[in-house]
Amino acid sequence: MHSIVLSGFMGVGKTTVGPLVAARLGVPFVDTDQEVEREAGAVIADLWRREGEAAFRVREAAVVESLLTDGVTKVIAFGGGTVTASHARRLATDRALVVTLTASPEAIVARAQEIATRPLLGTGPSPLERVRDLLAQRADAYAESHLTLATDALSLAAVVDAVVGLAARDPLLVPLGSRSYPIDVCVGEPGRLAASIHRAAPSSILVVTDSNVHRARGAAIDRSLTEFRGPLTRVTLPPGEGHKTLASVSTIWDAALAGAADRDALVLACGGGVVGDLAGFAAACLLRGVRCLQVPTTLLAMVDSSVGGKTGFDHPSGKNLIGAFHQPNAVVADLDHLTTLGVRQRASGLAEIVKIALATDSDLFDAVERDAGALARGEPIALEPIVRAAIQAKIRIVRDDERETASRALLNLGHTVGHALEAHGGYARWLHGEAVSLGTVAELRATEKLGWTPPGLILRTEHLLSTLGLPARADRSELAAAWPFVAHDKKRQRGVLRVPVVTGPGRAHIERVPLDTLRDAVLGP
Repeated sequence: MHSIVLSGFMGVGKTTVGPLVAARLGVPFVDTDQEVEREAGAVIADLWRREGEAAFRVREAAVVESLLTDGVTKVIAFGGGTVTASHARRLATDRALVVTLTASPEAIVARAQEIATRPLLGTGPSPLERVRDLLAQRADAYAESHLTLATDALSLAAVVDAVVGLAARDPLLVPLGSRSYPIDVCVGEPGRLAASIHRAAPSSILVVTDSNVHRARGAAIDRSLTEFRGPLTRVTLPPGEGHKTLASVSTIWDAALAGAADRDALVLACGGGVVGDLAGFAAACLLRGVRCLQVPTTLLAMVDSSVGGKTGFDHPSGKNLIGAFHQPNAVVADLDHLTTLGVRQRASGLAEIVKIALATDSDLFDAVERDAGALARGEPIALEPIVRAAIQAKIRIVRDDERETASRALLNLGHTVGHALEAHGGYARWLHGEAVSLGTVAELRATEKLGWTPPGLILRTEHLLSTLGLPARADRSELAAAWPFVAHDKKRQRGVLRVPVVTGPGRAHIERVPLDTLRDAVLGP
């Protein structure tokens, strides 16, 4: 069980809710303000006057780091401004479940006894105006939470129940300010999707899927929709990468507009990467942007395409050349959907896990090697922790580089050559993950020739991919025939590509490589 962090402005009820939640969970309760006072031997108001806010935040950050890294599960009440420090906020979202408690400015002022002792309320035209200003300033920081609860709208018992329920649910979080969203990873729990829809409170729902998913998992998805009473429209697309086109996007738009969708509509993307990308792009443009809830039904979509907000469709010149960033409202990854996958589809998703592990997470790479046999067989007891770890690895990248201007480019490992192989094969010869597997090895061999990647790592990666049931070596003739598609790769800039270079498991950086140099290194003499 993870620790629980209660965040939010002063007067929202953190020190009231915290002990009750701790008692229910059987863990200790700690208040960071009290810990700061205990260590400093002075009350916060005096510390603030004597040392100033900056010094107080240093003290507070040290207390937070100690509480979150000591290995003891607990409920922690943060001070009102604790999460305004990015390090403390990231530590909290990485190591705990963060609950932001809210209340109206009027309720906060009414609850704030002895306003004179509250250093931040003593400035401005009035305490009420100061509260409003500070809430606006902190809105993005408070939004980076796994759950938000209004303590002036809910009973105390309801708030405590909701926090305890969050502990059982244990979602992941993509922390992106006001665009933050949770990711539920579960096995056979249709109620998770129903609850996500309930939290979104949509005016209408547009369910987008393909015929394969509708046949295999349609009934399971429908069980999550039984309590929704608003307008419900369905779009069932033809399956496969060959239908990842503007025509499919237009089909989604037509259905949404025919169903009188408004700005509070919710697009439910139920399928693999193709459906997720198409539905996400359609949502990004529909009425200049409506919400999208991703329900990935393939392993590849769970660990990669459903997370991070990349959406789009293919063009005859290449894959994913037209698209937009549009973060989902939530992601619900129920591993029960994977029971209908064939061996190739499951292995395809494992290729993306190997890629992100190679580029960013050595512990994950070791875990995949250790459990490769069970993962290849699709054993849920092995898959669930690996899926969570792979998603968490991608979250760290997306959090730091949402728009792929820096570290997110590392996730393109294997994709420059992989996308070219897919396009050359008409999206029929190779599944996406198979192409990424081939592309990963080809790119590792190229960066070895250029003096960056050690050869032992290539052999280790090839062995792992083969154990997982993936192809590891593409024929030189096929690579040469596919190479013209690299010239249209969306990552190119004036004849130069940003190439992920792996120097060891979890260690990678970006090098700018001219196309001709990369071609010679990939194809060889």
